[in-house]
Amino acid sequence: MNEEIISAENLVYKKPELMNETPMHYCPGCSHGVVHKLVAEVIEEMGMEEKTVGVSPVGCAVFAYRYLDIDWEEAAHGRAPAVATAIKRCWPDRLVFTYQGDGDLACIGTAETIHALNRGENITIIFVNNAIYGMTGGQMAPTTLMGQKTATCPYGRQADLHGYPLKMTEIAATLEGTCYVTRQSVDTVPSIRAAKKAIRKAFEASMQGKGSCLVEIVGTCNSGWKLSPVKANQWMKENMFPFYQKGDLKDTTGE
Repeated sequence: MNEEIISAENLVYKKPELMNETPMHYCPGCSHGVVHKLVAEVIEEMGMEEKTVGVSPVGCAVFAYRYLDIDWEEAAHGRAPAVATAIKRCWPDRLVFTYQGDGDLACIGTAETIHALNRGENITIIFVNNAIYGMTGGQMAPTTLMGQKTATCPYGRQADLHGYPLKMTEIAATLEGTCYVTRQSVDTVPSIRAAKKAIRKAFEASMQGKGSCLVEIVGTCNSGWKLSPVKANQWMKENMFPFYQKGDLKDTTGE
């Protein structure tokens, strides 16, 4: 084989060194794998491999510790921000982040999330929002859209029965303790690059002691949505993005 073709300079993709050789349990088309890769790349580029602690949740990402070769702590359902708070206060020189889904963060973990962010804890919360409970059978989540059908609202979410979708990122942007709050996605190459830049910015801000950071990633759950990966991406663009609009909601890191 031509040596030039397989040289490092011509590689389209290289697996981050921090990612273990472990088959992922995520469904084909799931957004989690891409987000894991971005987190690994950012940690490596920051040179924080030996000084990072991740807090994994209950939910689809419960096995996040299998895939990234860093220190991890498993938290009870919804309690990841509280655990991360303790770790960061004990080890202020560590890069500490949580990795949570919408059920873990926006339902059972609402209080922990809001109060950790409001206290200005120097942690980053990575929040993957696919508008459904993916692991437990596709039930309605706090982030499920109006009219969206799930296992527990088969006729679609209705305001009089179920209330309205919760925009946790908008809430976070109003809190005094947050310094960087953003919403991104990983559905296209430009989106992936923007998401990586956002994760890097959040990690750096938390290490500089500027306050709490929240990076929401709007993702797909083709299994829960009962769509192919391609159709799930299209559904996300047509339905999720208009309601959960992408971009930075708050950025005081330059002040």
